[in-house]
Amino acid sequence: MEIMSSSCVAKKMSNISNTILPHLARLCLVSSFIDASVSLWFQWEDQKEYLVISWGCTTNIATSFLIFNLVGQLGSVTMILTRFCVRSACLIVFCSVILQAIAYKELLKLPFLFRNVSLLGSLLLVVAETLVEEKSHYAGLPSLGQNKTKKYLLLAGRILMLCMFEMVLRFDMSTNQIIQNIAGSLLMVLFTVGYKTRLSALLMIIWLTSLNISFNAWWNTPYDNQVRLLIQYEFFQRVSVIGGLLMLISLGAGDVSIDEQKKKW
Repeated sequence: MEIMSSSCVAKKMSNISNTILPHLARLCLVSSFIDASVSLWFQWEDQKEYLVISWGCTTNIATSFLIFNLVGQLGSVTMILTRFCVRSACLIVFCSVILQAIAYKELLKLPFLFRNVSLLGSLLLVVAETLVEEKSHYAGLPSLGQNKTKKYLLLAGRILMLCMFEMVLRFDMSTNQIIQNIAGSLLMVLFTVGYKTRLSALLMIIWLTSLNISFNAWWNTPYDNQVRLLIQYEFFQRVSVIGGLLMLISLGAGDVSIDEQKKKW
């Protein structure tokens, strides 16, 4: 009786997790774009002035660029959260990031590249979530098509998310930091190759969250301090990556992983 009761509780918890986790993952993932849109709105004149001075363009062109980014980001965020045309929304988000990088001359800076490649990996996981597993028309035979696309999207997403090392590793030669770097590197390798994927992603979430709260507590910085905006940006960038890890827990590693191959051994 107790075993049956425990089984029922475990099943209910699993159902709740499967229902809530994808929504939480998508919300975390788009949080950096929501933050960027809010910041853009409140810094509208400053952003417009920067574009005019930096690129020598007219005020109308600068305004049009800002409107395009604001509408594009908020629109695509809404589409991702509501699961409406998710593939198109992810493409719009990524194009918006690239355009902003060009406009603000950040494209070739390594920290930007690493963070946004990792973010692209998270977006691929969101796209993979929308691909429903197809059933084979013939009993006992595996299906192709979307299933094949999904497994490679999951693989590509895991590999690209490896670029989060820029957020996790700190190049400090202290003993404590070296141990943390080794542990962080091990966790990233584990979820990239798909071994103990959900557990390693969960541990990475806990670690990344603790680092984020420790080093990027923007709410403790005075409102009129310009550093606050930078810290806030860093904070939500990491929350977006955490969203990708949550999606990885929800979906699993997919067919191209050690976890899946172990089932066949």
